[in-house]
Amino acid sequence: QMKKQCDQKLLIRMKTECVACSLNLDTQCPAGYTKITNGTGIPDCRYYLKIKTHTLSFPGCRHRCVKEFEQPECCQGHWGPDCMGK
Repeated sequence: QMKKQCDQKLLIRMKTECVACSLNLDTQCPAGYTKITNGTGIPDCRYYLKIKTHTLSFPGCRHRCVKEFEQPECCQGHWGPDCMGK
């Protein structure tokens, strides 16, 4: 019995919104994603505060998140919705 279905594993990466590093400890990734950074995250971004007519920019932190996703795919030489074609 030859395998007909050869699903592809995809890794979807994303970063959370940039916030003050001290506030980033409690930041959670979206549902289904796993946080791969610890503590306050990565200090690689800036966030902005609007005060009356001025916008101030501050260094901030964000977390990296990943999600594993299986994309259904037929093995070579098979096709169709159920991978039965040869």
